[in-house]
Amino acid sequence: MHIRIFQKPPRLVLLNRALALCLLLALTATAALAGRQTSKPKTCINGATTLPYSLEDDIRSAGRAGFEQVEIWSAKLDAYLQNHTVEDLKKLLREAGVTVASICPYSLVMFGDVKPALDAVTRAAHIASKIGCPVLLVCPDAPPPDMPREEAFKKAGREARRYAEAAAKYGVKIAIEPLGMHPFVPGPKEALRIIREANHPALGLMIDTFHYYKSGVPLEDIRSIPTNRILIVHVNGCEDKPPAELNDGHRLYPGEGVIPITDTFRILKQKGYKGALSVEVFRQEYWKRPVDIISREAKHALDATMAKVWQ
Repeated sequence: MHIRIFQKPPRLVLLNRALALCLLLALTATAALAGRQTSKPKTCINGATTLPYSLEDDIRSAGRAGFEQVEIWSAKLDAYLQNHTVEDLKKLLREAGVTVASICPYSLVMFGDVKPALDAVTRAAHIASKIGCPVLLVCPDAPPPDMPREEAFKKAGREARRYAEAAAKYGVKIAIEPLGMHPFVPGPKEALRIIREANHPALGLMIDTFHYYKSGVPLEDIRSIPTNRILIVHVNGCEDKPPAELNDGHRLYPGEGVIPITDTFRILKQKGYKGALSVEVFRQEYWKRPVDIISREAKHALDATMAKVWQ
């Protein structure tokens, strides 16, 4: 008896296999797209929110509250390293279960004596590289009143590039912080112009909902920021006062007060931002509370605000 052996599967089997493969690819693509749409930025707390407390307190309380990341306040880092090593800090972070989003603040001196500020940023970048911190946050100065604006931006770009080059040697980036009603860098447009003049990939900016609100930055300006230049986002509310009267002490937890944070969050979600959302609140009323209470309140407020946009 002869048994007929097919060298190739029947046409129907081939068709079914092709259909199954197409279905599998479609499901994989759908799952990947859903993952991109639902992936959230990282929760973070800035050392200013718990300013009276030590770096150890900041890190441990952040971990207990469930934050994924911390921003290290530079003065606290200096104090800590007087009696501890970088290895001690790495162990502390590891035990708390948090990573470092940035070290801040540092000065971006572009029109005065650049060397001390540049040296400080270089030292900080070296430390940042050892603890897995990708960003240093810098606050800009302003040009002399009689300097032409075009000349000021060109000089700012040249000097900012020096900071970026110094940090990039350690694999770290520099985030320029626009400041509320600042005479030179009140919003992202001005920061982006400095970045364009500098023309260095290690230079970006940050978004601070308080400063942008005080400066009256329109949502369209936020929407126009290239996503790869947004290195970190500070999240806070503020009291209902005229912008010119606002100062850091009027900040509130996210979701409290008058800042429309969810509008900014929706733009960040559309842009696919996956970096840190960091609670930075300079409020003496909060500082009087135990550090764990501050951290828990900050985490609860951030989670509630994020839940309105990221499901």
